[in-house]
Amino acid sequence: MGKLRVAGKFSRGDFTATEMESLASFCEAVLPPVPPPPEELSGEDDHHRKKESLRSFYSTSGSQTPILRQTIELIVKRGTIEAYLMSRLVLFLLATRLGTLLICGTECLVSRWPFVEKFSELSLERRERVIQKQFKNWLLTPFRAAFVYLKSAFLFCFFSRVSSNGENPAWEAIGYCVNLEENKPSETHKERPLEKGMVETMKETNQTLLESLAQKGLEVDHDTDAIRIKCDAVIVGSGSGGGVAASVLAKSGLKVVVMEKGSYFTPLDYTPFEGPSVEKMYENGGVLPSLDGNFMVLAGATVGGGSAVNWSACIKTPKSVLQEWSEDQKIPLFATKEYVSAMELVCKRIGVTEKCETESFQNQILRKGCENLGINVENVPRNSSERHYCGSCGHGCRQGDKKGSDRTWLVDAVSHGAVILTGCKAERFILEKNNNRVGGKKMKCLGVMAKSLNGNITKKIKIEAKVTVSAAGSLLTPPLMISSGLKNQHIGKNLHLHPVLMAWGYFPEKESSNYDFKGKSYEGGIITSVSKVLSEDSEVRAIIETPALGPASFSALCPWTSGLDMKRRMSRYSRTANLITIVRDCGSGEVKTEGRIRYTVDKTDRENLKAGLRQSLRILIAAGAEEVGTNTSDGQRLICKGVDEKSIEEFLDSVNAEEGPKSMTENWNVYSSAHQMGSCRIGEDEKEGALDLNGESWEAEKLFVCDGSVLPSAIGVNPMITIMSTAYCISTRITQSMTKGLSH
Repeated sequence: MGKLRVAGKFSRGDFTATEMESLASFCEAVLPPVPPPPEELSGEDDHHRKKESLRSFYSTSGSQTPILRQTIELIVKRGTIEAYLMSRLVLFLLATRLGTLLICGTECLVSRWPFVEKFSELSLERRERVIQKQFKNWLLTPFRAAFVYLKSAFLFCFFSRVSSNGENPAWEAIGYCVNLEENKPSETHKERPLEKGMVETMKETNQTLLESLAQKGLEVDHDTDAIRIKCDAVIVGSGSGGGVAASVLAKSGLKVVVMEKGSYFTPLDYTPFEGPSVEKMYENGGVLPSLDGNFMVLAGATVGGGSAVNWSACIKTPKSVLQEWSEDQKIPLFATKEYVSAMELVCKRIGVTEKCETESFQNQILRKGCENLGINVENVPRNSSERHYCGSCGHGCRQGDKKGSDRTWLVDAVSHGAVILTGCKAERFILEKNNNRVGGKKMKCLGVMAKSLNGNITKKIKIEAKVTVSAAGSLLTPPLMISSGLKNQHIGKNLHLHPVLMAWGYFPEKESSNYDFKGKSYEGGIITSVSKVLSEDSEVRAIIETPALGPASFSALCPWTSGLDMKRRMSRYSRTANLITIVRDCGSGEVKTEGRIRYTVDKTDRENLKAGLRQSLRILIAAGAEEVGTNTSDGQRLICKGVDEKSIEEFLDSVNAEEGPKSMTENWNVYSSAHQMGSCRIGEDEKEGALDLNGESWEAEKLFVCDGSVLPSAIGVNPMITIMSTAYCISTRITQSMTKGLSH
């Protein structure tokens, strides 16, 4: 095969031909050519095309060179350095006889010289057994984590790869269809609403950038090292918090510059394809694991941030949380009419509606199961119209119906003169000694030093401002503050992730079924219903919602127990309903360096997750699932036909919420998180938080934070409304202090 060279962020070496051979052998064992189960091909003759696609899918091998190359590229570009090195080590060892003996044990022994076979020389059955044993290996957990990472990366690439004509050979067999004509934006959504204020550095050079900025009304000049921009306020990040702050500050008459490292997309630009979408619009290309591999984290990285790619849920801050923050954490804001009014204003501006005309397949099942059990189920408000039926909002809403920051707050900001600078990454805040010592702060912030991600712009970008707002999100604001020299002990600590585990139920399309659930798992509104998991004293332990899972994400999170089982699971993808359990985490982690997330799931949180999984499985069974299960590594499942209550209870008793592949247990989970909070929290003093009660750094005057990192703790519900409302209050106070200063 020769050597494969892929440019990566760690200047990583080439994968050798023997390592590629090991990878090919591994991928073939993960997704081998196998005969389809007879039940998969049963049915009427009019399903001939479906049967042929299934036969083709089952006969396909995972060892296809284009997929292998894409898998290597993902590992190189997106993995942590630890994941990359362990993956390389495993592939290197499997390419040697001694290394294969170390990893595979007796499976590689033969009776002829040289008595040990390399991994690629083993039969398909032996390779499969090796992977099965490694997935249960709780002694050499770094090896297990590497196997899991290779498996997940490969499956993600296999099911997300798109040909030049927009097809993937496996999609028809698994019931997945991307209709390129469906969900096209209406004529009213074909414009670029932020064009008036947009400067896209990826399209500029040193000289044209200066000209473009000047044309937007900014005061600019340059020297040999930097392009200098002067403004009243600079905001790092354009998501839920940054968009609100930009709107409030610009409306007050300040000249605002919004920096965004991602790109600007409109409904016409959005792709319906999972792979290209997550690569362009999510942090680290949509593959952002915690350092121990326990978590897969999703965070937006585009104009509009998370609000452009989230699942539309608009839940106000629970009253119990507001009471806790105001009384226990001693932060008065959260007990004020000011905050309640901010929530109302936020919901009005982003067009929150309370109902949904037509629910999706997954939400129909969640609602029906809850109703049959007689347990609570509620509507989830969304920032879209009641008729909105779009399952691809996680890739950016192609209908232009969802009203994220990019379609609301930033539009307001641009209409009042704000400039949005895309492809521009903040490197550090400009801090100097504060001679005035306002409020006892040792330093004063004068703006931001940044760089363009376009190699044609060779100069640094220096933005000088009277006030600086970090809205880079809970994963990026702390590393930015730390790299700027700030020392507060809470910066990067107290990171809350709302840990998520998933249960699933299979609902085949049958006319004789008790319940007629229309649609596919990937169609329709993503979150329109929610069920609370309550304790005996009616405290909320967890909430149950429905996720958006394209086939690639579904396959990466699926438990792998054998090649045949994996193909069987995927062939049922489109009629597998998934329910996610979300907990308000008591535990927390830290992020002090970009891309390096540390997090350990608290014991109480695991118990609450377990309770949520049990209720989820009950809901799926009550809704009429043929089969249910969890994503625990052993492939835990229950066939529901004819099952009695005792068997159900025994099954539910076996449910666990063990940690990830590096935990010292035979069975393990991979957690997910799409909500990040608290890593730069507000506190009553600098011993309790990184920011004061106005959202300003305890250490640096004129440096504020307006994103999820300011929140005192986890919320327990989807956080967009809370982040926007808090940002509205903080930015309103900034304008009041600035206009007061200007009047003097």
